[in-house]
Amino acid sequence: MKKFAVIAAGGSGTRMASSVPKQFLQLNGKAVLWHTIKAFTDAFEDIQLIIVSPAEHLQTAKDICKDSFNTQFVEGGNTRFHSVKNGLASVEKDSIVFVHDAVRCLITPDLIKRCYHQAVEKGTAIPAIAVNDSIRIVDDNSSKVVNRNTIRIIQTPQTFHSEILLKAFAVDYNDSFTDEATVVEASGKEVHLIDGEQTNIKITRPIDLLIAEKILQERSSL
Repeated sequence: MKKFAVIAAGGSGTRMASSVPKQFLQLNGKAVLWHTIKAFTDAFEDIQLIIVSPAEHLQTAKDICKDSFNTQFVEGGNTRFHSVKNGLASVEKDSIVFVHDAVRCLITPDLIKRCYHQAVEKGTAIPAIAVNDSIRIVDDNSSKVVNRNTIRIIQTPQTFHSEILLKAFAVDYNDSFTDEATVVEASGKEVHLIDGEQTNIKITRPIDLLIAEKILQERSSL
């Protein structure tokens, strides 16, 4: 079955306190985006990458991915929903589609493969990890504890059969669409979770780069 990875590379450097968008920052001598696409090409040699980036950063993305085959570049939209929708325009029917945050650069080929196989079997695969900390819901001036055993942190790549995802995105934007899973659920389809990875962190702050560097160093020493 054909495989497409829509890589959402529309982040900015605001929380990173950097003029360079975080997906283009250097991590162990390579751009964050480079590490991300390498994981996907390591998982599947025949995967087709669709890099979605703001127009002003498309050339930078092309430069980073110049050695990657089967790569398309698409201009992003005003929201994540619109950006992903732009990327899905290049997806073919009867395929498996990964939608992944460009700044989750520690994703492993193992997780990508597991998502693929579950999506083939069940139609959807949404990586999720358990919560280790205590959780409270704040309501005005009070708060109440929540059973953390019922809470999951959602990651990417959110993975779907193309028939499910393309049909779900054939709608107008709604503020309730926080990720691809919520779009699919709104279309009436059930989404299925799959075990994510604790190291599949999102690079958003300077400390995340330090953590990512340490993880990559430990992996290289194995």
